[in-house]
Amino acid sequence: MGIMPENPDEFYRIRKLPPYVFAVINEMRARARAAQIDVIDLGMGNPDGATPRVVVSKLVEAVRNARNHRYSQSRGIPRLREEITRRYQANYGVELDPDKEAIVTIGAKDALAHLLFATVGPGDVVVSPNPAYPIHQYGVIMAEGQAEMLPMPDAATFLNRLEDLYRNGSPKPKLLLISFPHNPTTTCVDLDYFREIVRLARQHGTLVVHDFAYADLGFDGYKAPSILQVEGAKEVAVEIFSMSKSYNMAGWRVGYCVGNARVIAALARIKSYLDYGVFQPIQIASIIALRECEEDTRKICAVYQKRRDVLVDGLKRAGWAVEKPRGTMFLWAPVPERFREIGSLEFSKLLLEKAQVAVSPGIGFGPLGEGHVRFALVENEHRIRQATRSIGQFLKG
Repeated sequence: MGIMPENPDEFYRIRKLPPYVFAVINEMRARARAAQIDVIDLGMGNPDGATPRVVVSKLVEAVRNARNHRYSQSRGIPRLREEITRRYQANYGVELDPDKEAIVTIGAKDALAHLLFATVGPGDVVVSPNPAYPIHQYGVIMAEGQAEMLPMPDAATFLNRLEDLYRNGSPKPKLLLISFPHNPTTTCVDLDYFREIVRLARQHGTLVVHDFAYADLGFDGYKAPSILQVEGAKEVAVEIFSMSKSYNMAGWRVGYCVGNARVIAALARIKSYLDYGVFQPIQIASIIALRECEEDTRKICAVYQKRRDVLVDGLKRAGWAVEKPRGTMFLWAPVPERFREIGSLEFSKLLLEKAQVAVSPGIGFGPLGEGHVRFALVENEHRIRQATRSIGQFLKG
């Protein structure tokens, strides 16, 4: 009789994954809350706002219809695909074929993980900026690819390093995985930047996946461009758009992948084996969100901008030098000088212990995230002010 492994790390793919750094902070936060300590949680990027009412109402109506309780279409119902392509036309002037150039996914993470499984094989080089959202790095590793991380202290440095890699690197990258506005660094780019990315990709036969999760969270007049606005982008690129942040629909798990028809077809083929698509009432409600809730999206963005201002102003008053991000729902803050040597994880633990504020340690986003922590703008302004006062007392102590 066989013996089951006592340790899950003995399984092949699990062995490739590092310990989840954020779990340390999550456990500390849970212990503190169990002890009735009021922790202000600015760690996970989990939107705290309500989904627009009209979307919820449509979900309830659709759930009551028994026809919607059956398996749905793996690639998404046609009307939803038509709605996402209509929104791309309205917002970016990009024309997409809803049948061949758009697919509905179970959130952006599902799109990324399945897309990597569909397109990456053993030893294929996938380039991405570091620090990065963990799935960008470990999705590649789980798909047997080789994750090539290039530093991104700023957008120009990443592009320069990418050009160097094409000049000197062997083998050439199979895929380039980028995300702007960027999590965790909040780096934003303009359309000319994407033109350079597309030019390089076309020249060298690289596919581009652009994770556009923060498409609608641009501040101070900044509007994030879509990579598909670049002429010829559809020859090499796909873009992943998520309902999570734009419509406060994080728990609903619905997103899209749009662009290059060959890549969309590969993703559709993989998904046809792995899932039956998003629960149909959620898809029906998502049509309403895309069709009727642009004003809600603008209001959601304005809420994040106000919170950003409160957090940045409060941290500056506390003596912590930080810069205002132009996009995302985060602040990427350098660890204050006198705590630099203990590292971002130990500093995050100190903040939780001494100031009762939870943040994400930069090291959790990859080796080049060390020296920073990430704040998520997921508490109201009053709570954020309370957090910065506590941090100020801790830093002065």
